[in-house]
Amino acid sequence: MALLKDKVAIITGGSRGIGNAIATKFAMHGAQVIITYKKDYTKAQIGAIKKSLAGDCNCVDAYRVDVSKYAQCEQFVNKVFEKYGRIDICVNNAGISKDTTLSRTTPELWDEIIVNNLYSVFNMTKLVARFMGKAKSGSIINLSSIVGIFGNSWQSSYAASKAGIIGFTKSVAKELGSKNVRCNAIAPGFIQTEMTQHLIDAEISSGFLKNISLRRYGQPEDVAGFALFLASDESAYMTGQAICIDGGIGK
Repeated sequence: MALLKDKVAIITGGSRGIGNAIATKFAMHGAQVIITYKKDYTKAQIGAIKKSLAGDCNCVDAYRVDVSKYAQCEQFVNKVFEKYGRIDICVNNAGISKDTTLSRTTPELWDEIIVNNLYSVFNMTKLVARFMGKAKSGSIINLSSIVGIFGNSWQSSYAASKAGIIGFTKSVAKELGSKNVRCNAIAPGFIQTEMTQHLIDAEISSGFLKNISLRRYGQPEDVAGFALFLASDESAYMTGQAICIDGGIGK
């Protein structure tokens, strides 16, 4: 069953990792998918999404957007609405991580993390909410992290940005609920992507597995499946939640 048939879904940072997996899952379930990329996008990557479907399709589109910049987001969201006439789903997935100790965290690095991870969520949510509110329908999904809940050494700036996303999500859910617009957050644990590969390669990675109940690293598809649930009407009575997809880490 196509859970997102005829829906229009924006996924920021959709050219790789978790965002790419979500884009693929949504397209497989009938959505018109629009992904954003900042600088690492190639035609081969969008082709990989199409290849995963049953033959070629025109259900995936891509725009180069720096979602940390409000003006670029505004132009992009307006283009999407003008082209498709609706925006049903927005997945705020784009973000960066630059792990270092607090003593080595400069004000410039702090700003870079907060702007890319938190401003981007504000920008996109504010802009899509206008169209969703008028339509009295919509699902906004924000990618946070378990680090935003439990904290982690060497990740104070990253943790702050991800914790901010959770607080923002809960507040937006209360504000937009009367317009039938839902807003939820996903807090992934240790997901095996290009961003986390350096940890897997390091000796310290052996310690992570001991703390994960399922004794394996998560895969982007593990997150994509739950994102599909939140995007669909299967979760129509769910909003303001921050759900951990972490394999039982630390439990």
